[in-house]
This record gives sequence, C-alpha cells and structure tokens, in this order.
Amino acid sequence: MFLLLDCYYLPFLPPPSMPCPKLSTPTPLSILTVTESSLWRSSDYGSTYTKLNDKVGSRTVLSYLYVCPTNKQKIMMLSDPEVESAVLISSDEGASFEKHPINFNILSLLFHPAQENWILAYSHDSKLYSSMDFGRKWQLVHDNVMPGRFYWAVMGLDRESDVVHIETRIAKGCAQYVKCRAQRCTEGNRQYLFPGHVDTNSLVVQDEYVFTQALSEDMHIISTDEKQVFAAVQEWNQNNTYSLYISDSPGVYFTLSLENLRTSRGPAGNLLVDFYKVEGINGMYLANKLVDNHIKSFITYNKGQTWALLPAPATDVAGNNLHCILPFCSLHLHLEMSENPYTSGPVTSKKSVPGIIVATGNIGTELSSTNLGMFITSDAGNSWRQIFDEEHNVWFLDNGGAMLAVLHAATPIRHLWISLDEGKKWDRHSFSLAPLYVDGVLMEPESDNHIITFFGHFSHRSEWQLIKIDYKGLFSRRCMDGDYQTWHLHNKGELCVMGEKQIYMKRRPGNRCMLAQDYSRIYSSEPCLCTAYDFECDYGWERQADGKCSPAFWFNPNGATKSCSTSQSFLNSTGYRKVLSNNCKEGGRNVYSPKRQVCRPRPPRGLRLSTSQGDLSAPVGSNVTFMVYLDDVNFGDGIKITYSNLSRTDDGIKHIYRTTGIYRVTASAENNLGSDSNTLFLHITSPVERVYLSAPIVAIRGKEANLTAVVWPSHTRTLTFFWWFDNSSEPIITLEGSISYMFQREGKNKVTVQVASGSTIMQDSKVITVKEFFRSLLLSFSPALDEHNPDIPEWREDIGRVVSGVPEDQLLVSLYPGLPSTAELFILPDEHASSEHKRSSEEISDIFVTALNQGLIQFELKSDIRIIVYMTQQTLAPLVDSNSIHSGSAMLMLLTVVFVGLAAFFIYKFKSKSGNTSLKILSYK
Repeated sequence: MFLLLDCYYLPFLPPPSMPCPKLSTPTPLSILTVTESSLWRSSDYGSTYTKLNDKVGSRTVLSYLYVCPTNKQKIMMLSDPEVESAVLISSDEGASFEKHPINFNILSLLFHPAQENWILAYSHDSKLYSSMDFGRKWQLVHDNVMPGRFYWAVMGLDRESDVVHIETRIAKGCAQYVKCRAQRCTEGNRQYLFPGHVDTNSLVVQDEYVFTQALSEDMHIISTDEKQVFAAVQEWNQNNTYSLYISDSPGVYFTLSLENLRTSRGPAGNLLVDFYKVEGINGMYLANKLVDNHIKSFITYNKGQTWALLPAPATDVAGNNLHCILPFCSLHLHLEMSENPYTSGPVTSKKSVPGIIVATGNIGTELSSTNLGMFITSDAGNSWRQIFDEEHNVWFLDNGGAMLAVLHAATPIRHLWISLDEGKKWDRHSFSLAPLYVDGVLMEPESDNHIITFFGHFSHRSEWQLIKIDYKGLFSRRCMDGDYQTWHLHNKGELCVMGEKQIYMKRRPGNRCMLAQDYSRIYSSEPCLCTAYDFECDYGWERQADGKCSPAFWFNPNGATKSCSTSQSFLNSTGYRKVLSNNCKEGGRNVYSPKRQVCRPRPPRGLRLSTSQGDLSAPVGSNVTFMVYLDDVNFGDGIKITYSNLSRTDDGIKHIYRTTGIYRVTASAENNLGSDSNTLFLHITSPVERVYLSAPIVAIRGKEANLTAVVWPSHTRTLTFFWWFDNSSEPIITLEGSISYMFQREGKNKVTVQVASGSTIMQDSKVITVKEFFRSLLLSFSPALDEHNPDIPEWREDIGRVVSGVPEDQLLVSLYPGLPSTAELFILPDEHASSEHKRSSEEISDIFVTALNQGLIQFELKSDIRIIVYMTQQTLAPLVDSNSIHSGSAMLMLLTVVFVGLAAFFIYKFKSKSGNTSLKILSYK
C-alpha cells in the first residue's frame, strides 16, 4: 500500500527539493507556502491511485504523514497548523479517516516501540503531550522539554512500559533529567535519578542505557549495539575532531579506540561523525581519521582494537593501472549519512549480503570532494573495485542479490543500471521516456515483491511524477542449492576474525535466479584460539607498540576498586578484557582472562550524598528527599536513622525540617579498616513577610551606631542583608541582621536595608540625624497612655511630634516599641550657633529637666484623658564633648529570640557483607 501526499504551492515559489510523500520519515514544509493538498492511495504498488480528499475533508491542508511502526495499518496525518490544528487517524491503511481537533501545534511525534496506540507529541512551544488511544485524546506530560530529548520506556531498564524519560530546560545551558509515567507526570510522581543539573541536549536513552552529560568535555553517543557503548568525545586539545571510546558491557568504563575522528555539523547543528558500522559482519567498522592534517579512511575487523588503511583498487573503471601503494596512497570513503531518506547515501551495506560494501570515494593521499567515483568490495574490505567514475545512488534489490544504480546529478536522467554479479557488469535500462529529475526511490525492504517506484519531476514547474518498475523479469527462476557458493571471511589472509573462522554463502555471480528471503548467509562457524588482539585493553591500560597492554601513567592497578559484596573472591584484571561478541576460546593457561583472587577487607570509599533534585535549599516544613548510597543518615537537627541492608535508594530518604537555618548534612560509612564521608550544606528557608529597621534617630559623627534589621518570621543564617547609606553606589553586604556604622557627615543621613530571601527582596528605611554632640533624656508617660498604645510605628511617630512640639532641628523625640511606653528626648545644638553659644542648648536642657520634674509637660490624648510626661534619667552625653559616651539610644540592643529544640534519636543496627561497614549522617546547625 502506498500513500502519496500531493501539495500545491503558490505559483511564484519553486517546487520543493524534497517530495511531499512521507511514508515513514516526515519532511517539514515550513519553508513553503501551501495553499491546498491532496491525498492519494494505491493498493497495487503504485499501478493505480485513488484520491482521498473526500475522506479527510476537501478544505483540509495536510502537512505530515506518519505510519505506526508496529502496525502499518495505522496512519496518522497532521493538518497544517496555520489553517487548523487537528490529527487525522486511519486504522485501515488509509481507506478511511477520522479527524480530531487538538489545542496545540505538533512539531514531531514519537511512537511507542511496542504499544501501537501510545504516542508522544512535541509542540512548537516546547511542551510534551501523550496519547494512549492513537491521538484521540491528549494529556500534557511536561513543559520546557528540550527538542528531541524525550524517550519511551526501555524494556529491561524500566519496570513500567509507559515510563517517559525527559530532558527539561532549567536555564541557558542547564537542564534536568526527569523520569515519570506518561499519564501521571505530576510533580509528586516525577523522579530525578541524576542529582544536580546536566548539559542541555545531552540526554540519550538507547537500548539499556541512559546517558546524561555533566562534564566539560563534549560527548556524543554513537552506538549501543550488543550491549557496548561507542562514544565520541572532544578533548581539550581537539578542535574539529573527536576521540572514539569503547565501553565495557555495563557501559561504565571506557577505553580509547581511535584518536582524531573526523566530524562535521549537520544543517540543524547536530554532530555528524565519520564512523560507519558495516552490516552483516560482526565487529567490522569504517572510520575517517585526521593524520598529519590529512583525512584518511580506516577499517577494523575487531571492534576498534586495530585499524588499517583501505587498499586501493589495482585498476580504475577503464582498466588502467592506478599504482596506489600503501601506506602512501590508499582508498578513502565518504561516510556521512544522507539527508534525503529516499536516496542511498554515500556508503551502503546490507545484512542480507554480508561482505559487500558500496561507497563513494576517491584514491590518493587523503579524502577529497572532487574526482569522486563509486567503489565496491565483495570480500569485506580486503580488496576493492571501481564501478563508476561518477557519484551514484546504489540500492540493493532482491534481498541483496541485485543492485540498482542511478546517477547522482542535478540534471534530469532517464537511465538506470542493474548488476547481478556484485558490480562486475552493469546493464543499462531506460525507465522514462523523458528525462526526470529523480528525488528518490520507494521500495519495501525485506519483501518478496520486486516493485520499485521512482518519484521526481520533469521540470521545475511540473507536477510530481511516479514511475513504477517491476524488475521481476530480470530473473528466470528461484535459486536452488547449486546456485550458491561459499566464501571465507578474512582479514588480510587471517581467517580468524572476532575469534572464529566464518564461512558465508552467496549466490554465484551472474546466476539469474531470485534469492529466497530466508536463506542462511552463514554456512559454518568455528571458534579459534584466543590471541592478544581478541582482547582490548582494560580500563586504565593502554596498548603498546609491541601489542601488549600496560597501565597508563595515571592508573594504579593495585588501587583499583574490587567488589566483594556477594562472595569472598573477585576477578582481578590482567590488563585485558575480551572484545564483546568475540567467540575465541583460550587455551589451558588463560593468559588474558581475569584471575580470581581472594577478597581483602578494605575501608569504604566513594560515598555520595545529594538531594533528589540536586537542590541545596528547601522551604521550611517541606519533605526533603536525600539520596545516599550507603546506609546511615543523621539529619543534623537531632534525628538520626541507620538503614540495615539497604539495597535500593531510588525512593530516597525523606526528612522534614521544622526551623530555618543552614544544616550540615553528613553521610559516613565506616568499618574496622577506615571510614568515608560526604557532606552537603542544606539551606532551609521560609518567606520573609515583614522587615523593620531599628536604628537611633540621632548619632554622633565619627562614632559607631548600631543598626539592626528585625525580620518576621525569624530566620537563622539564611538571609542576605544589603545596607545602603545615603547615595552610595554599592551596598555593604552581610549575612547577619546587625551592623555598626560610623557616619562622617553631619545632617540627615538616610539608611536603607534590603533583605533577600531566595528571589524575594523586602526593605525598610530610616533617616538618622548626625551631630557633633547632643544631650538626651529618657522619658516615661502616665499609665493611661498604654491603654491606647497600638504599638505601631505611625502612632509612635505622632506621639513623638506631640511631645517635642517644636521644629525637629533642635528637639527630637523617639518612642520605643513595646509596653510600658518609653521615649527618649534628644536636644540638639543649633547648627547655626557658634561654639560659644553652646551654653544655650544646655540651658534648654535644664529648662526641660525642671519642667519634667514639676510635671509641667503634658498633652491631651483625648478630650478627657491627659498624659503627663516624666523624666526617667539623664544620659551622660555632654553637649561640649563629642568623645564622651554618646546617647543611650545609640547603644540600644535588640532582644534576640533563641529557639531550643529537643532532639529525638532513632537508631537501627546495620551490618553489611563486607567488613561490618556502618553508615551515618551527621548534621550541625
């Protein structure tokens, strides 16, 4: 069944360079202006088509077409979001459709690898949605999701099949790895398995591995085939190249395989690595490497343990001798992937025809983009032949028994080439009466049908053209036993490849018979005795010139971590580890395999402690989840927990802090040989609701005045205080709420304190009068005043002005908070008076003392309530000496409230299988 999406464009725009049909891989049409579209369906491999516009709606403009990978009968199409947002669903290969409106614009879809109805949709505004009924209903999973960094559950890794792995953006260049259920991804159900933040665009979930990056190096996962990780890492001394590293089977320890691997960037900025896995041959790869400023192609037969240059053909396509001698001259191949999913790309191999590789390349001292030709090998890279002197697209037909070639050109063509003898002879055929701009070829892989369909256009103004070709007539019959021959896999004559002698079976070149789809390609396989090159160097070891593995300069083989948690012995490395999938057998001595040794007790090492989300702050009263990888936790506020035989820490250890402060949280593990610990400092905060600046209203110039910021509710060491004086451009920053400051300028000085708690900032200001000298009197009031005292700043300021009753440049009254009401009277010298007239200020003070002693200073609070002002005592700040002890108000100290908490202890016994190791977490406030 074929579906063709035909798009109509505005007449002044050129036709697309990529076709509208999107059978499995969508192509964006955002660069084009689509006015209408048509949908065509064929059920006879393109012989006839039926228009389906009435099935989807005559006015519907379609933009994408997807086919469910687990059920080809299920098809989903997206409408153009500029016209409407909707999905069109078919469950019968496009015979009928149902439309469902959606309230977001889909940018890409990800189908579940096993459940045909489960889909993830990524929107234009970076939100991820899930549907469990093939697009009929959608639910938001998470927002701020990085494009392309979301994955369905991996079988064998996740317990539930509806798990979603997501990378979310936190800030510029900073992301977080989140794991949750697709339909239950609320904050309480999310898991943060990797504490802390990771680099953006670094999450990769592949096979049974989850990768995130939090290193300075640029690392990209190339492959995870056969439970082994191939990674490209750009190291500090590299610019346009990367180093290829290969892991052990758990994917934890990596060894260097190839330096200076060539890389480039795709149109979207993605990294393209010149590294190619040859299909059908285990352990065989091609790579392009920078050598002495030249890019050269290399091949490996043992998963990257040894690499060799490619031998060039003896002759060119015309039969002329090339005289290309290794290592000065060799064959170089282009290994990048094709951007067009309907062309073959520069390099092609197929599992059904092991040993055959077709590639675009050149012969010489380095890889070039000029003088390109097509080259083929039939013996897995040991020898090569040139088949074309121009670049072609090549496809395998008939399960690999035949090859189709089409010239890769910007001009229209009308001929194709067919070979039935592994490229030795090519027959030319005309597939079109008029030359056609070929945009791609459609075929069903791994199928018994012999239909291929060319699509393209005759001119830049013409409509799309489809040309169906049935090549079954090339064959006279199906292949029989006598139509096959065997060939030996080898590496430059060495028959043992990946630890075994392998004999493959293939059709005799030139026999015009059709291959059976299920015929066996491997004729026989026999294991070989192991050699050093069946092993790769273990972690921390390096291959030397003589082929042996020796410890790297930074690695101490005697200090390597040994696991003895399940037995009394362990396998100690000899410096080698067998290449994965290598099937060699060691002799009686077992020279290279790890040796079993008796466990020796060792002190605990490598203890780690973090919060579940990697944050180092939390609100007071919230449930903080700690991730600790050993067994004993002390939360620092008097509560301690020891876990016995703790095997899983996925759920973490939860604890609630009741008061604010900074807590030292420590995890420690110990046995009779030593101990290890890990510490973090956790800030427990609460929102600041009110700030009051307590400051004297008068201060002596050149003398320190105490200023205090009173914060409600009270905090302990979790706030930052910014003190601004007058028109200062920079504040004084403290972690305490009190500061002593010396004013140098007489007159009115404004002080502002700002209190920062997380993202919240509050402030209060006061104006302080600064003088060379002053006199102050402590005042008290009739008890009736306290019956009407609301204890608020505005009321106290009003009462102070009533008591002074004169301009503030000579008399100031400050009422203090609390009950009973008390105040302080400040008598300031006249700033215009000369030094010999300071006596007048003392006389004013004497007059006030006399009046206060005689109860002559009164004011009316209400019509029937009069308040008498009394003098409590006289301070020792003389008007004539600024060096004497200054006003009592300047020495006013705030009361500090101290909360003392009782500690409860919960203790559990712990014993491990490795030396009675115990774990505890201590914390001090």
